[in-house]
Amino acid sequence: MFKPVGDLRNLSPDAEIALAKACCQGEREAQFRLFEQYKRTMFGICLRFMDNRLDAEDLLQEGFVNVFKDICKFSGKGSLEGWIRTIFTRTAIDQLKYKQKILKTIELQDTELLVVDHELTDPNDPEQVILMLQKLPTGFRTILNLYVLEDMSHHQIAKELGIAESTSRSQLTRAKDFLKKMMLKSMLLV
Repeated sequence: MFKPVGDLRNLSPDAEIALAKACCQGEREAQFRLFEQYKRTMFGICLRFMDNRLDAEDLLQEGFVNVFKDICKFSGKGSLEGWIRTIFTRTAIDQLKYKQKILKTIELQDTELLVVDHELTDPNDPEQVILMLQKLPTGFRTILNLYVLEDMSHHQIAKELGIAESTSRSQLTRAKDFLKKMMLKSMLLV
């Protein structure tokens, strides 16, 4: 049986393995603790990949289903949080592929039609940045998340998404340009 030892925020590698093992054995308290420990961080990842809160909540649920389905595979190599992040990133990619929206080539002239919400008033506020990320077209948002926030190389992104490395590079460039335009427009509205 899993015995919680104080705060779960800074678990030692041995404690992470013990928590994962308890979850693997179906111990509800351990599963609840794992969920409580990582739900906020993983929801942040979900918000970055999805274009609205409801889809992010669905992704959070699906991600934790996958975590608990595969928790017995956690070997203790690397952190438990890193392992969970990887599962959430792959789950997000799978959901985006399933919706058949991912990586449609978007011409820059099409992006000029973007309407910036008046809510986007402070590009330095993390919540405002997430709102801006959610406004990005799916392909742009996905590449930007994987490259900048998940620290994947263009080679890794290309392999994971089944695209050419050059497509990953061009989508990243376009995503950055698009995000800059949105930030400039939002600052002009202030």
